Amino acid sequence: MSISGQNEMLSKAEDIADKVTRSSKHVLPHLARFCLVSTFFEDGVRMWVQWSEQREYMDISWGCGWFLATLFVVTNLVGQLGAVAMVLTRFKVDIACGVLFFVVILQTIAYSILWDLQFLFRNLALIGALLLVLAESRVEGKSLFAGVPSLGENKPKMYLQLAGRILLVFMFLTLLRFEMSAMQIVQNLVGSLLMVLVTVGYKTKLSALVLVTWLNILNFYFNAWWTIPAYKPMRDFLKYDFFQTLSVIGGLLMVVSLGPGGVSMDEQKKKW
Repeated sequence: MSISGQNEMLSKAEDIADKVTRSSKHVLPHLARFCLVSTFFEDGVRMWVQWSEQREYMDISWGCGWFLATLFVVTNLVGQLGAVAMVLTRFKVDIACGVLFFVVILQTIAYSILWDLQFLFRNLALIGALLLVLAESRVEGKSLFAGVPSLGENKPKMYLQLAGRILLVFMFLTLLRFEMSAMQIVQNLVGSLLMVLVTVGYKTKLSALVLVTWLNILNFYFNAWWTIPAYKPMRDFLKYDFFQTLSVIGGLLMVVSLGPGGVSMDEQKKKW
C-alpha cells in the first residue's frame, strides 16, 4: 500500500474516532470515572466480605496486633468506598483522589508490593489514572462562568494529563509476554507502538480508543474470574487483575474524553 493510501486510511480511522467521542461526549466522562474507580470499589467490598481474613493476614504479616490490623481494614474499607462515592458524584474530587492516593501507597507498603514489579507497575498505572480524574476536576474548577472559556493555558491540568498518560504505560508493561509465538510478538509490537503514541500524545484519541478495545479483549479473555469456582484462590487473583485493568481502561477513556492536553504532539501540531 502506498504512503498516500496509508494516510487516507489513518485519517478515516481518526474521523471514526472523532465521531465516537463526539456522539458519546455526555456518557464518556461518567463511564471513564465508573471504570476508573471500579478497582477501589471492588477492594472496599472485599475488605467488608473478608474482614476477618484481611485482619488476620495483616496481623500475621506485620505482627502489628489486633488494633492496628483492624485499623488498616477499616481505613481501606471506609476510605475506598467513601472516595469512590465522592468521585462518582463529583463531590470534592481533589480530596477523594488524595484519599485514594493514600490507599494505593498504604497498600503498596502493607502488601510489600514494592518488591513485586508487576504489582508495583499496576499501582503506578492506577496513580496515573487518578491523576487524570484530578485533571478533569481541575478543568471544571477553573471555569469562572458557565460556557466561557478561561484565558491562557491551565498548566497544572496540562502536566497532570502528561503525568497520567506516562504512568498509564506501566499497565501495558505488565501485559507484555516474552514468548516466541508469532501472535504474541505481534501483540507486543502493536501494544508497544500504541503505548508510545498515547505517551507522546500523537493521534491520541485514536490510539487510546484502540488500546481500550485491545485491553478489554485481553481482560475478558485472561481475567475471566467468574469462570473460577469461589473456593479457589485463583478467583481472587483474577478478580484483582480484572478490576485493576478496568481502572486503567477508565484512565484511557479519560484521555479520550479530555484529549491529550497541552504537552503533547497533537497540541503542538496545531501551532505549526
